[in-house]
Amino acid sequence: MQSVTEYFTKMFVFNARATRKQFWIPYFATIIISALLAWATGAYKLYDANDIFHYQLTTGATIWLVYAIIVWIANFTIRARRLHDTNRSNWWICIALVPIIGGIWLLVLFLLPSKTDTRWPVNQSDAH
Repeated sequence: MQSVTEYFTKMFVFNARATRKQFWIPYFATIIISALLAWATGAYKLYDANDIFHYQLTTGATIWLVYAIIVWIANFTIRARRLHDTNRSNWWICIALVPIIGGIWLLVLFLLPSKTDTRWPVNQSDAH
């Protein structure tokens, strides 16, 4: 639970590290939370049977949009912190722009073990 709490409370912290556990637990938790929130707000109905996007400015859709923006920001920064834990710059996120191979490469970087001597010595739990 602490990892999920830090995911949202440290969403503007770039100059720290995040271990694999601090990265993957919130990642899967936000997938579950997103699915539940989409169901609760009716946001899953934004696409019809032909995969055509229909956005109606309802309360549920607005809640979903605000949540999606918050998760996008938190996800971006935790990716940077995870890359810092492997002693890589957060600019490695841009490797995902390379079609097919980029996303796989980034996934492998997220799966790598932590390094002890990095340029970012502070863990996200200790960052302010």
